[in-house]
Amino acid sequence: MTPARPNKLLGNWLILLACMIFGMVIGGGHARTINAGFSIQVWRPITGFIPPMTAADWSYLFGLYQKTALFQSHPISLAAYKALFWPMFLDRCWGRLIALTFIIPFVYFWYTGQLSRRLKLWLGAVFLAGAGQATYGWYMVQTGMQPGVLSPPPAWAGPHLVTAMMVLFALLWTGLSIRTPTPAHLPGAQTLRRLTSASLALILLTMFYGALVATTNAITVFNTFPTMDGQWIPKGFLTFQPLWWNFIANQATVQFCHRLLATITALTVLATATLGLRAPLPPALRDNFLIVAALVALQYLLGMTTLILAAPELGYVHELNAVLLFGATTLARHGLRGATAGRRLSPSLAVGAE
Repeated sequence: MTPARPNKLLGNWLILLACMIFGMVIGGGHARTINAGFSIQVWRPITGFIPPMTAADWSYLFGLYQKTALFQSHPISLAAYKALFWPMFLDRCWGRLIALTFIIPFVYFWYTGQLSRRLKLWLGAVFLAGAGQATYGWYMVQTGMQPGVLSPPPAWAGPHLVTAMMVLFALLWTGLSIRTPTPAHLPGAQTLRRLTSASLALILLTMFYGALVATTNAITVFNTFPTMDGQWIPKGFLTFQPLWWNFIANQATVQFCHRLLATITALTVLATATLGLRAPLPPALRDNFLIVAALVALQYLLGMTTLILAAPELGYVHELNAVLLFGATTLARHGLRGATAGRRLSPSLAVGAE
């Protein structure tokens, strides 16, 4: 999927796209925090970058919003609606900018012969995944028209965040591999590589449950730590039917799972980062593990504070830091591509391998 020779321009383009997806999380998370997710009930993929220009335009959009269960539950004025509209509008415009940032350079790299056949197919699949993500987001927004739906349903929001992270991972990994197609040989680091892979999977699963905590509004219950209102297993833990629905929509179950996963993830990532810092790795890779350790410690502290204070705004920062942690761990895992089960490098050889 990657060229035989390093191509910094091509790699930097894909890394830029990964960073832009982080920007999408910033915009989408802000819209969710201010409860603006249902504010735009039209989807115009091509012309949607044009904002409302007349009073009639605003009246039409506001009229659609008035049909949502959210408005019917909490009526607002047109002026208040505009305050919700603009963050969501800018988030959608950012999504269109991502598409253009992909398509235009993609055509250029194709035309100049810098893309292999496999890379063309792979990047085409990544683009389709991004387009699917946008379509999925639109259908999630449309749920606002359903009776009683006041925010994006957990069953939609959790997968929406996780699939966005998968696209980010694909872009970042591919971009890094294009910049450095030949991995550094790292004998004795195979266990560290496996632990870093496990850390990535745990971070992603914990992020999934973090999205469920946000969308079920589970942050408003059990605001004590480490127990949940004095109990390790909270009241109402498995009261929904069918049983599996508890793990998606039950506030007690969702928060319990997120707490448990966050603790397991933090311990695993910290242990992995410690091993990475102690291993005879290239300095840049050891520095990467130091960043991972700092981010996961901050993430756990943010999570505890958000929960105790029941502060959605702090939860938003918690979400953004999770993406940074996921990205930093991806960088660390990519740096271990050449890890083997052989004899470890000495520190001097590790420096030379950089």
